[in-house]
Amino acid sequence: MLFRQHFKPVDIHGHLPYSLYFGKNDKTFSDYNQERSDRMNLTWDFPDPRDADGDDGETPLMTKWENELNKYGIDVLNFLTAESNDRMAAFIQANPAKFTGFAYHPLEREDAYEELKRAVEELGLRGYKLFGPLTDIDFHDPSLKKLWTYLADKRLPVLIHFGLLGRAGGIVSHRNINPLSIYRVAREYADIPFIIPHFGAGYYQELLQLCWSCPNVYIDTSGSNQWMRWMPYPLDLEILFRKTSELIGAERIIFGTDSNGFPRGYVYRYLQEQVRTCREINMREEDIEKIFGNNARTLLKIARPQKEVNT
Repeated sequence: MLFRQHFKPVDIHGHLPYSLYFGKNDKTFSDYNQERSDRMNLTWDFPDPRDADGDDGETPLMTKWENELNKYGIDVLNFLTAESNDRMAAFIQANPAKFTGFAYHPLEREDAYEELKRAVEELGLRGYKLFGPLTDIDFHDPSLKKLWTYLADKRLPVLIHFGLLGRAGGIVSHRNINPLSIYRVAREYADIPFIIPHFGAGYYQELLQLCWSCPNVYIDTSGSNQWMRWMPYPLDLEILFRKTSELIGAERIIFGTDSNGFPRGYVYRYLQEQVRTCREINMREEDIEKIFGNNARTLLKIARPQKEVNT
């Protein structure tokens, strides 16, 4: 049991089926990617996605996700991506008490503002997801003012992936790969909660600097955080949780797994590792519950379970 009996975590960072295009890769890169992916699966005891998962073809995707959440005691899973905003809305309607979702479409679209407004007001989505290294327009471009103003007026969270993107052979250089590329927008629109996942994915120092300047910036803990191994100095989860909580407080740290499909399913191992780390640095129970659920409940406007409220 990871938590006190009444507490159930909320996961800010899951993915439904979607596609990312990084351009055509030479076979050298695809082979390199596969070799490192195989190594990761062995390291974490994950199933090989190339193997059959035993699916009988009759179990709906969201039923599988619901079964996973029930199995591991997860209260709510927030999905960030789907093939379209309409698909996202349709998926989460399978069980709105267990699933929430964000809008996901490029800033460069001529109708980006209109689509965001539709996704929020008609489809019931609760935030906006972007990839910095896939956004080919400055975040502070004047053409985006209407969109940012809408998000600020609604106080909707915006989760933006910065840093290394993709698996081995992925993106490491781009005009918007650094979290500081959102600095001007975060300063101007203080009512937008900006969530930066994976502790900055290689840009931890820059992310901390952004947090120092902007109290509306949050850090999401999701994924295996393998980027730590590619830094020129030692980093591990204990350092990340200790340093982050010391500098910005538990109130601005949000748990996620980056769970993204089957046969792997919900990545409970990541939750276990993160909770273990927080307990080993003697973090207060109240702060653990903020990180692993209550901060996300506040941003996503999710009610706390009645048992917890009455405790």
